Amino acid sequence: MAIRLHRRAVMKQGKALVIEDERDISALVSLHLRDIGLYVRQCFDGASGLRSALQEHWALIVLDLSLPELDGINVCRQVRERAIYTPLLMLTARGSEHERAAGLDAGADDYLSKPFGVLELIARSKALMRRAQVFSSATPLQSSSARIGDIDLNFDNRTARKSGLPLDLTAREFDLLKHFALHPGRVFNRAQLLDHVWGSTHDAYEHAVSSHINRLRAKIESEPENPRYLVTVWGVGYRLELPKAQ
Repeated sequence: MAIRLHRRAVMKQGKALVIEDERDISALVSLHLRDIGLYVRQCFDGASGLRSALQEHWALIVLDLSLPELDGINVCRQVRERAIYTPLLMLTARGSEHERAAGLDAGADDYLSKPFGVLELIARSKALMRRAQVFSSATPLQSSSARIGDIDLNFDNRTARKSGLPLDLTAREFDLLKHFALHPGRVFNRAQLLDHVWGSTHDAYEHAVSSHINRLRAKIESEPENPRYLVTVWGVGYRLELPKAQ
């Protein structure tokens, strides 16, 4: 009976990819992910981890920042550049704010610093997978596109154009702009944007939101220093302002 229940759980939860070169940590993470019903594959360097991440569908990727051959930042960035939005939890022994921000900027959904507690690992993993399931099962939008002034967004193929010319947006920049486009006129503070777009609630990473807003403005605004679309509501957050004609 126990074996049958375990098999059903694996089928329901899916597969997890653990990319970690410290084998004792990899074994510990894998053990506890299996305990929550995931089939786990382990990779011990960035190059093989990237190949596995791109070749199969995963319910969760746990990725170390410091890896041989190809570091975790580059693995994460290349995964996101291929429009793969698997929940990604990054691990690192580095505790600086800069390193935490770099992981989120590259496309990680959440972050754990070593040493970490097993309960926290499980809670973060479950939360990321739960969020992904909610998004994937949500009722499809009636519209698969949006227009913001001279900017056109296509949600299906994740493309953006300004005055007919392609906009080179990162995956996170597109997600951020899409979120604003779906809620025009609504003010979001940095914590809310971090939660809705990044899937994280770490206050320490709120500066990553500001840096993404600035980069996005540089791409979509004619005068980034005097934005007409992504405007700042001082002391509160940011709002998407639609032209009056819309």
